[in-house]
Amino acid sequence: MSIPALKLNTGALMPAIGLGVSAGRSKQSRSEAQNWVQWALESGYRHIDTAWIYRTEKAVGHAIRASGILRPDVFVTTKLPWHHASRVEESINDSLQNTGLQYFDLYLMHFPQVAAYKDNSFDTPENPRDFDKILDKPTLNEVWADMEKVLISGKVKAIGVSNFSIKTLEQLLTTAVITPAVNQVELHPYLAQKELVAYCQGKGIAVTAYTPTGKETVRADPIIVDLAATYNVSAAQIILAWHIERGTAAVPKSANRERQRENINLPKLSTGDIESINALDHNERIANKAGPDGKMLGWTYEQLGW
Repeated sequence: MSIPALKLNTGALMPAIGLGVSAGRSKQSRSEAQNWVQWALESGYRHIDTAWIYRTEKAVGHAIRASGILRPDVFVTTKLPWHHASRVEESINDSLQNTGLQYFDLYLMHFPQVAAYKDNSFDTPENPRDFDKILDKPTLNEVWADMEKVLISGKVKAIGVSNFSIKTLEQLLTTAVITPAVNQVELHPYLAQKELVAYCQGKGIAVTAYTPTGKETVRADPIIVDLAATYNVSAAQIILAWHIERGTAAVPKSANRERQRENINLPKLSTGDIESINALDHNERIANKAGPDGKMLGWTYEQLGW
């Protein structure tokens, strides 16, 4: 199966499979990301997904330049961290400086919450969950208004959100002048988010999945394993093909050259097999679970609309 592109509400085309570039917390792993981002570009990837908080923006910029691929031919996404909510312009400028790029194809508001670290630091502790407090101001509507200004400035080609639910999207849309182009959320066969996907697609908002293969938890599911054997592909290829059939994008992270190649060489699934995968959904979060206090990054599931 050739990898399609999703047409955003801006008219731009976003490749439906991209490379997620989260590289952990060590400086070494972040610096090594340049190598495997470059491998992905050499293998045919044209969609790279990073974020300010991943600390891999510099690696992405270096990899694009080293690849020799023209900038307009690579779709690059980055994200506004939740503690930069009151200084969006400063944050996008920092991201551009990190990458050495003139613009981003997509800029996402990483979370619907607004947080502050000690002394309102622009920097982030090694563990991003070690925030000082959750703030009421600015509201997500006010942050979105600043995102709209970034779009008008030409520093980004499209703006969107991440980790938004129907509840938080509806709040944002009460004041939004510009409808988000994309909502990036945790999405895999155990967390199919059928209602959210339908809502977004009905509003012209493309959906991108992070943790798209559900890690080993979902990849080891007997149904997925059996399908992988039937199609003679990996479990990840089966799940990514399922995303394509749903009309959603996915940004799997892989630092392995062979698996990168597999992830853009996908089988065409039968209708019956797609239904079998759909039946695995039981609303299980794997990447972003609530902690012992019942909260995910300072909010309850009820507040998040999850």
